[in-house]
Amino acid sequence: SDVYKRQYQRRVRGAQAIVAMGCGASTDPAASPPAKKKSEANTSAQQNPPAPAPAPKPAAKPAEAAAPAPAPKPAPAPAPAVPNDENQAFAADLAKIAAVKESNPDNLACKHFDLDYFNSLDDAMKTRMIECARSGFENADSGVGAYAMQPDDYAALPKFMDPLIREYHKASPDAVHVNDWTVSGTFNLTELGLPDLSMRVRVGRNLKSFPLPGAMSKQERCELEDTMVSAFEKLMAMPEYGGRYNSITPGHPCFVNHEMYNKLVKEHIMFKDMSKDPYLLSAGIAKDWPHGRGCYVSADKEFIVWVGEEDHLRVMCMKKGAILNQVFDRLEKALQIVSGIEGIEFACSESYGLVTSCPTNLGTGMRASVHVPLPNLTSDGTDNRAKAVALPLGLSVRGIGGEHTAIGADGTVDISPSARLFIREGEIIEALYKGLQALMLEESRSKL
Repeated sequence: SDVYKRQYQRRVRGAQAIVAMGCGASTDPAASPPAKKKSEANTSAQQNPPAPAPAPKPAAKPAEAAAPAPAPKPAPAPAPAVPNDENQAFAADLAKIAAVKESNPDNLACKHFDLDYFNSLDDAMKTRMIECARSGFENADSGVGAYAMQPDDYAALPKFMDPLIREYHKASPDAVHVNDWTVSGTFNLTELGLPDLSMRVRVGRNLKSFPLPGAMSKQERCELEDTMVSAFEKLMAMPEYGGRYNSITPGHPCFVNHEMYNKLVKEHIMFKDMSKDPYLLSAGIAKDWPHGRGCYVSADKEFIVWVGEEDHLRVMCMKKGAILNQVFDRLEKALQIVSGIEGIEFACSESYGLVTSCPTNLGTGMRASVHVPLPNLTSDGTDNRAKAVALPLGLSVRGIGGEHTAIGADGTVDISPSARLFIREGEIIEALYKGLQALMLEESRSKL
């Protein structure tokens, strides 16, 4: 009958529910059968009482003395932390950077390589940041170790470059560079009791339209050289410049042989073979040697432009004389001529002035120097005492052949102001003159 049929159906549903409960059915509400109404549940329970509980098992015999639990094994050493799974392509370089941070804390490129900032960049910018720091982590003894690869790297990587720059130049966080060649007065070395001296002022410059030397291909180096040869032709046509261009690029129309190249190096007109420099090799600056390299020399050999060294251009004026303004003024005029040629625009930063490959030369890119005899301060055959006097005056002391070279036999050294950035060009010449004035006072005291 229908009554029995309904009772049977209720018993079946009740049995199904008991089986499901005993077999650990899913606790997922979506998988559980719908809850029964209270009346239905009671009816089902009456018709299908639960099975009696099984008899308890006899108690187990008490165990004999339990064996002591084995000592826990030491936890395995954690694997080296991977900064970010997305950084696997950079893992080897990041490991080197971390190691140099630990071993050489004064290496500025590694010191200011912030991993959180690095992780915030996309892969293209990560690659740029790694390349800017490469010379530093491949040469742990680097002082700075960073080189820009593109004219806009200083703006594109601010959280890496800016703290590094300001620490090196000892600058405040809000300092902004201003270029200004204005000079007040004439700086005559004879008034300091000095004879005519070898005076030199040089600046670094880079063209906005090319990558910086560290990122240039061989073709781009040669194209840059060809661009500059066109500019030098205009200088060569001017009576006050004249001269010629000397290329060491094989097959170049202005090519000079190895003998002539060595002669120019010995005369301090041409730069040395950069392919021997491990720091510049790591930075990519010395790649493709000698392609795209050369120098323009004026007819009087007092105006020189290097092409393809650490910067696209190193522009310098030199003269033996007593008036510092002479070399300074000639350099300013020559730069105006070169930058005024169509197709040539120097790379500039709103914060740091003229852009250079190395952050140490930013701003003016200028080094103004004289070769001055200091026989009393160098009487021990070294420049140690001269450096001790010069450093508080903001002056650098080098050998007459440049950095890491010996002083002259008569005690002649190369003196220049240390500042490049957050100082105006005119202030550099004034600083050189005032520094020489103080240095000569100490030289005379050392004689007593």
